[in-house]
Amino acid sequence: MTLDPLTIGMLVVLAVLVFFMFRNSRKRQRDAQELQSKVAVGAEVMTNFGVYGTILAIDEEENKVLVETSPGTVLTVHRQTVTRVVTPSPLAEIETSPDHIDESEPAYGERIDDAADTSTDAPAADTSAADKTDKKKGDE
Repeated sequence: MTLDPLTIGMLVVLAVLVFFMFRNSRKRQRDAQELQSKVAVGAEVMTNFGVYGTILAIDEEENKVLVETSPGTVLTVHRQTVTRVVTPSPLAEIETSPDHIDESEPAYGERIDDAADTSTDAPAADTSAADKTDKKKGDE
């Protein structure tokens, strides 16, 4: 039996696909193990339905987690719904610190006085639109 180049090419593509499937599976398992090691009492987490909160207790036998979303509000969720442990990024801390506020720029929503920005050398507008319409009526 002779193998033509098309069959060899198909076998190579199949082998590459199988390799990437196993590699991706191992990566997902490693990520899941890392997440489960980070999930602990007191950690700030996000669930897969987008609720942020702090872990109060973990029940290993029942796979339940008590998550406090706001003071006095406690949710009981399955352990697998905790999808991410939230860690504040260093960039967020820098952006919100008051040391980096630029005083020369106006604050969001602040009105800027246009008269202060125009130079005194610029010629003033001759008349407003209402004055022009009055002049046309007077010429008739």
